Amino acid sequence: FSAEGARQPAVGLGSASGGKVQSDDAWTVVGFVRGAGTSTTPQEYSFTDSNVEPGRYAYRIKQIDFGGSFTYYSAAEVEIGLGPKELALEPNYPNPFNPSTNITFTIPEDGRAVLKVYNMLGQEVATLFNEDAVAGRLYRATFDASSLPTGVYVSRLEFGGQAVMRKMLFVK
Repeated sequence: FSAEGARQPAVGLGSASGGKVQSDDAWTVVGFVRGAGTSTTPQEYSFTDSNVEPGRYAYRIKQIDFGGSFTYYSAAEVEIGLGPKELALEPNYPNPFNPSTNITFTIPEDGRAVLKVYNMLGQEVATLFNEDAVAGRLYRATFDASSLPTGVYVSRLEFGGQAVMRKMLFVK
């Protein structure tokens, strides 16, 4: 079995029928995947642990057969680091959206980051983030356009005299 970190804070476990995460030598159940039972062909199972913070984790599988007996498999380790230390405004998701969408970003060094949304007339319609941020950490903000008209909006991330923009489509 294998474990790997993803761009978003998550860990994917391959070939798993059950998963556990190690924290301070105590194992905690993080998920369960029901097996296919007896089969003449190899089966693949997977599980994604999306509740992780940066750090080092060990995952192991506890395989339980239908009779109730179980086997523990060797642990696989994965390190979840901070995101890239760059000014990055990811595409919002979903896009097009109704009525809300998620916007994620990272910054290259610690400092004040400002994330705003503008309509096509250049008018500010929302400030989603305006605070000190940590380099490499993945930030997520939600833009709720339920009180706004259908149309194209622009998310704008400002940091250290630089700005990055992305278009978003709101469809009612």
